[in-house]
Amino acid sequence: MGADFNRDGIARAYGRWAPVYDLVFGQVFARRRDAAIMAAEQIGGRILEVGVGTGLSLPAYSSKNRLTGVDISEAMLRKAQERVRALKLDNVDALSVMDATKLAFPNASFDVVVAQYVITAVPDPDGTLDEFARVLRRGGEIILVNHIGAESGPRALFEAGFAPIARRLGWRPEFRFGRLTDWAARNGTVRLVERKPMPPLGHFSLIRFERL
Repeated sequence: MGADFNRDGIARAYGRWAPVYDLVFGQVFARRRDAAIMAAEQIGGRILEVGVGTGLSLPAYSSKNRLTGVDISEAMLRKAQERVRALKLDNVDALSVMDATKLAFPNASFDVVVAQYVITAVPDPDGTLDEFARVLRRGGEIILVNHIGAESGPRALFEAGFAPIARRLGWRPEFRFGRLTDWAARNGTVRLVERKPMPPLGHFSLIRFERL
């Protein structure tokens, strides 16, 4: 998978979103965010949320879980830190600026890795997923929520045409499910557990991989 995004460009793009992110995306993504949290809590324990953004998800996790959040955008994380302080979220262990392809955690550090709307917005999806698998214990799960590109038809044509604009906004609309299954086969330490289409119209999916 080619590195067709620039890390600094992504950080700038999400830095621009930070002041209005909750207003624009809070309710729009709420059902899919809740689905990811529910899936994570079926395992529970030590949860890493990659692309934690402004921390919208953090208050919804059970207080019995220990949470760590990382993001490429300092501006987003400042909002997340404000949320943690305001809501006294004592189960949040750390919020750190971090490159998802170079996670600064030992192997098998977490029971769950959650990444919402991340894989289509990183320069190296394969390397990022490899890191998710590395920091996950055996039997733990990677939980993704993402737009999945159409394989064919009018939507596929639209996504291909829209791609240059979308890249400037920080994501790939034409990202297809086969890229994830191809990665899993190459990585060899995970298995696909579930792909669940999410509303509206199934354009987004909840995807779960188990660490073997």
